[in-house]
Amino acid sequence: MIAADHPVATPQSDSPGDGEGKPPESPRRVFRRRFITATIIVLLIGIPAGYLLVSAGQSRRSGKDKEAEAAAVGLREGWPSKMQRRIFEIPIPGNGIGVQYYETNNWKASRMYAKFRTTSAGLDRFLSGIGTGRAALEPGKVNISSRDIAITGWYFSPNENWASVTHTNKKPRPTQTITVNMTDPASPVVYVVSAATP
Repeated sequence: MIAADHPVATPQSDSPGDGEGKPPESPRRVFRRRFITATIIVLLIGIPAGYLLVSAGQSRRSGKDKEAEAAAVGLREGWPSKMQRRIFEIPIPGNGIGVQYYETNNWKASRMYAKFRTTSAGLDRFLSGIGTGRAALEPGKVNISSRDIAITGWYFSPNENWASVTHTNKKPRPTQTITVNMTDPASPVVYVVSAATP
């Protein structure tokens, strides 16, 4: 056998760009691929982080509002929230004006103090919403305790026409102590203390 019968294998070049494999990436393509990868990473990390920052800010503001309400001493102008009205069963009529409220909580009891002016029909709606009626009002009586008067700063002049009722519910539902200024029967002023004990 002669040497011509055995072809000599020439070594293959491993360098790219000789017609086989992937051509070399241009610097522009490398930059674009890295830019897209970095953008995706930033979005994957940045969006959740931004959401957490916004959520934390909202939570902090909400907590400060609740803290301010809890720290408030005395009656506040405005309506208690729907949840507060539902928990303490104080169905302030829609035509109520000059609404004020104050909530206290401790391990013994939670209380909601509310004051508002309404109409004669509004008073009837309020009383029936609680589960009582005008006939249950005891004339000439103020049944708000001296303790509650001290907390709210309410003043019940002996020269006014007062009527009161206490509506008792089975625990854990609240008991409402109600005093109404009936001096102007067409525009009565309602004072209510709703106390819930565990």
